[in-house]
Amino acid sequence: MQYDKILQNLTIEQKASLCSGKDFWYTKGIPECGLPEIMMTDGPHGVRKQPSGDNAGIGGSVPVTCFLPACTSAASWDKEMLFRMGLELGEEAKAEKVSVLLGPGINIKRNPLCGRNFEYFSEDPYLAGKMGAALISGIQYTGVGACVKHFAANNQETRRQTVSAAVDERTLREIYLNAFEIAIKEANPWAIMNAYNKLNGTYCSENKYLLTDVLRRDWGYRGLVMTDWGAENDRVAGLKAGGNLEMPSSGGVNDAKIVEAVKNGTLDERVLDANADRVIDMVMKAKKLDYENAEYHYNKAEHHRLAREMAANSFVLLKNNDILPIKKGQKVCVIGEMAQKPRFQGAGSSYIEPTKIDSAMSVYKEEFGYEPKYEPGYLCESDKPDATLEAAAVEMAGRDKERLILMFVGLTDIYEAEAFDREHMRLPENQLSLIEKVCAVNENVVIIMHAGSPVEMPFIDKVKAVLYTYLGGQAGAGAVLDILYGKKNPSGKLPETFPLRYEDVPSAKHFPEGPLSVEYREGIYVGYRYFDTAQKEVLFPFGFGLSYTRFDFSDISLSSENIRDDDTLEVSFTIKNIGERDGAEVCQVYVGADNPKIFKAKKELKEFKKVFLKAGEEKRITLHLNKRAFAYYNVNSASFEVETGRYTVYIGNSLVNLPLKKQLRVTNTTGVPSPDYSETAPVYYNAAIENDVPLEQFIAVYGADLPDKEYAADAVPDLNYTFEDMTKTIGGRVLKKIVTAGASMAVGGTKANKKMIISMMLGSPLRASALMSGGRLTFKMAEDILMMGTGHFWKGFFKLIPHTLFKGNKTRKEKAQ
Repeated sequence: MQYDKILQNLTIEQKASLCSGKDFWYTKGIPECGLPEIMMTDGPHGVRKQPSGDNAGIGGSVPVTCFLPACTSAASWDKEMLFRMGLELGEEAKAEKVSVLLGPGINIKRNPLCGRNFEYFSEDPYLAGKMGAALISGIQYTGVGACVKHFAANNQETRRQTVSAAVDERTLREIYLNAFEIAIKEANPWAIMNAYNKLNGTYCSENKYLLTDVLRRDWGYRGLVMTDWGAENDRVAGLKAGGNLEMPSSGGVNDAKIVEAVKNGTLDERVLDANADRVIDMVMKAKKLDYENAEYHYNKAEHHRLAREMAANSFVLLKNNDILPIKKGQKVCVIGEMAQKPRFQGAGSSYIEPTKIDSAMSVYKEEFGYEPKYEPGYLCESDKPDATLEAAAVEMAGRDKERLILMFVGLTDIYEAEAFDREHMRLPENQLSLIEKVCAVNENVVIIMHAGSPVEMPFIDKVKAVLYTYLGGQAGAGAVLDILYGKKNPSGKLPETFPLRYEDVPSAKHFPEGPLSVEYREGIYVGYRYFDTAQKEVLFPFGFGLSYTRFDFSDISLSSENIRDDDTLEVSFTIKNIGERDGAEVCQVYVGADNPKIFKAKKELKEFKKVFLKAGEEKRITLHLNKRAFAYYNVNSASFEVETGRYTVYIGNSLVNLPLKKQLRVTNTTGVPSPDYSETAPVYYNAAIENDVPLEQFIAVYGADLPDKEYAADAVPDLNYTFEDMTKTIGGRVLKKIVTAGASMAVGGTKANKKMIISMMLGSPLRASALMSGGRLTFKMAEDILMMGTGHFWKGFFKLIPHTLFKGNKTRKEKAQ
């Protein structure tokens, strides 16, 4: 341990106190030992600092720059840009005296309906890991810590705090842990945040396999592990598993449990010391910023300008029938309320209060000196068509057939947010109706779409162009016009596949599932790994994005065409801008095994580089591939292994445009054979999983008994029950209505905000609600509520009333005792 001298001078109570927060955002300090309180805040794409350490609300944070959410920055495929974004986030954190930013989130986009996908980078672990590592490195270069999250297999919002993800070991290592491994090994974040959910039957907050075996033993991580807010299930078990810091404060409840466990011998004090040591280490790193004496500042206008540049570098041009960039003198009209009220970030704990918000209409006025003709056409607060608004927009669009129609559409917060998942992959009904009617009267339609994840596009053949902005941050509207008018050349690429329809998604039949478990039956076939291997048609493929110029790839060469698995391969090629505009292209390198014995995806992304080229310029690029570029996870040897055989290296600018390829032979040096599932799980070969994976074949790959999906008939209710779990009884249904009505009245703001908060409350286990309440809901009160919701409503009610009325005071019965 690094801080033995400090630990020797601490009591058991003091050491236990270090292992949980002081309040909602601060760690506990011990000033006499030189340990100050330090503040952490949510911050995947901004510094969401709450004015009060006790304020758990979603809104009301201090204004800072709202940079690009991960869904958008990932589309840049630009590691240097992510590092720069990290630098700016770190500078803003220092100005607000924040020591640790809670981000980035690098969970895999298993399913396009996950409500929190806007906070995550990609369906591909290599891309997610590299982008995450770059952002972490930038943040920590400034002296501020980063906390990568949510570890691990947190891929749905439905029942996120209680559901168990059933994932086989190979899929876990190759897909869901790989991004974390890359980020941790390359960027060494100060902290890692465990997920709410269970993994294969054990809560991530107390999962020794995750927190010790994988994180510490296999990856050599030496930083801190903290819980997500309210994720702790059993605090002593969490400490034993390697969970160092519980957030937020439990009001002393769990501190007392730790002290009692040490004193009765069920927790070795050395385990407590090791956990406290990790917390001390993070505090000592933060202490170097000297917030008591130093002042830090940043230039808000400059950060807004940088946010706009980053947005232009990330937006994806999906279709262009030679209508963009908009030609000089071309008249336009604008349709869509999002042109005035852009959706520029997702809703939930990542919501940033921006220093400024640009809209397309405000940028037209401020920078173009005029406002084009405009009709809202629909309302963001509703998904039902408004006949009056729709008619006005259609009439304007049809008035001048030569006028270019810029339609701003997308998903609203009520469709995707933290705490709930999307119900389908369609745009709101009012927007689909409007697009259909506008296209019927004017063929020159350009769609500008704001959304945090893929949507179906039944109108794709009726419009001339589609610019997919994802969520563009506070300066995204200016970047939209920069691209539309040719001031910037689009260079974004999709970090995920856009399916033709939701039913094509390989996990569709097992998402979100529950109440107790969700089976990841598709295995390694997530996103493009499925669509490419199964040769399934998609709307837009992984890595796709258009430009206003053209690029040519040529002259591929390998450093060797016969290597061992412990060699590093050099891959070289030439890229040339053969168009008339300067622009950037993403060079993508994929690797595929020609005749594997183990089932594999047809090809996988293994390296990428974004290259800027002036018109006519060419560059020679050399990239490197190591063992992991050819390896799969062998469950028999519990290690990544390479099958001896021939492999193909592909190079191009999207999964489906790979003009260069070259073969080589790679030889295994360990002699470990591959597992053979050809008889027990044949559907996994060639991704023949369109009609689902039979249960017995999934079990063969899973390699163990599956967790229960439903509560047993004789299950004993406990404080891990949520309000949703109690709806089988009349009392439970009454409680749900009470919570829903109460939250709806108490929470201000939009319908989306109400929906999110209600979903959070209904999906939170009673023990988490008690821990997060700051003492307002005691565990005894939570037990009374549990009784009310599980068949004993009136008994629980009459027990709850005195606990509510006399909370903090002794009842007459207690005084008599």
